[in-house]
Amino acid sequence: MREEFRILSTTAILGYGFPLSSFEAGMRRNPHLIAVDAGSTDPGPYYLGAGVSFTDRGAVKRDLAIMIGAAIEHGIPVVIGTAGGSGAKKHVAWCRGIIEEIAAEQKLRIHLAVIQAELTRQKVRKAFRKGQVTPLHPAPPLSETLINQTTCIVGQMGAEPIIRALDGGAQVVLAGRAYDPVCFSAAAIRAGYDVGLATHLGKILECAAIAAVPGSGSDCMFGYLGEDYFRLEPLSESRKCTTASVAAHTLYEKTNPYILPGPGGSLDLSAAVFTQETDRITRVSGSKFVKAPEYTVKLEGVRRVGFRTVSIAGARDPIMLREIDRIIQGVRDRVRDNFSGSDFQYTLQFILYGRNGVMGALEPDPATHHELGIVIEAVADTQPQADTICAFARSTMLHYGYEGRRATAGNLAFPYSPSDFHAGAVYAFSLYHLITVGDPCALFPIEHVFLGGNQ
Repeated sequence: MREEFRILSTTAILGYGFPLSSFEAGMRRNPHLIAVDAGSTDPGPYYLGAGVSFTDRGAVKRDLAIMIGAAIEHGIPVVIGTAGGSGAKKHVAWCRGIIEEIAAEQKLRIHLAVIQAELTRQKVRKAFRKGQVTPLHPAPPLSETLINQTTCIVGQMGAEPIIRALDGGAQVVLAGRAYDPVCFSAAAIRAGYDVGLATHLGKILECAAIAAVPGSGSDCMFGYLGEDYFRLEPLSESRKCTTASVAAHTLYEKTNPYILPGPGGSLDLSAAVFTQETDRITRVSGSKFVKAPEYTVKLEGVRRVGFRTVSIAGARDPIMLREIDRIIQGVRDRVRDNFSGSDFQYTLQFILYGRNGVMGALEPDPATHHELGIVIEAVADTQPQADTICAFARSTMLHYGYEGRRATAGNLAFPYSPSDFHAGAVYAFSLYHLITVGDPCALFPIEHVFLGGNQ
């Protein structure tokens, strides 16, 4: 039986950090690969639309400098998935610049493979006309109008482009938007290990020590992949991987507890078995990959819907809290009346923290407490229009008269001056669809770059 394939996962998202002691413990285990997932759609559509990272540049550089320096020294590859947080061209370029700085500062010679994941509207439109683009529930059917409104589109690559980059001799692979597990699984699949087990292991490693007890998104995790199993070990002595913690994380971000769809097929966990090997290591077996009849790639796209202005305030008057719904409706009516003749559209939202502020209508236990944090949000086509609506709603609510009101001073307490904040452009997801492809690498061009001189 051949040796286990060993993978060091440094942190849940590149830039979240990790203790140097944990990383060094991982390096003592002689990994075949160092990998990290650098992005997510969790922070929402803004970062894809704006072309900026949701992680700090200095923090990302610190993590990469340690990872790349150690990898080059030990002759093992580094794979980075969903560069820059969202994986479009601007995000990839941002992260590439950091790697170039590290190479220059550490005087490293690096064979870097850069895999792009951004797609043009023309490419998606052409596929749509051929019937090759379908909605991914609960997304609505796509239209050419929606494609034309979309400002940025990325495809979520599978393992194949990363494998191709490694086949080309890359020491560091910088991938655009990627299916979260593949920056961990691709090298193992390339080495001939089971696709299902490698993908399941990657699913857990992409969040690093979050699957441990106590969990952490800023600590390292180590994976050992065998012929018919994998093992998970946290690299901090204060953490443990238990069957419960690993099984629970397997359910993370899944609508079906047994099936996890991805590029080219699905991970079937119906026969997965979790075994406590030691007090800190959990062993998993039985995971299978079921190949799909057609290879599909998930598309993520965003469109700009306007600009946002926000005002934050607090209220404590028990009479006002009792009447808050009528007050909000009164403010809405007053704003609507005042701007009925205007030539722009807007949306106005009131979020009440202290009463269903987090879950809204889904809150199972609605209750009003002794104070409310109120967020007034206006969105309109331009920033000045959003400013106007928010300011008018805020001033109207500040002095709104309601039944039982005794004082005529302001109703709201503002923690900041100025009270209104320009939040800038607002984006919404416009594509959350699947595109059928014949070649898993066709959408993801690879560029090989030699840093520090020719190699």
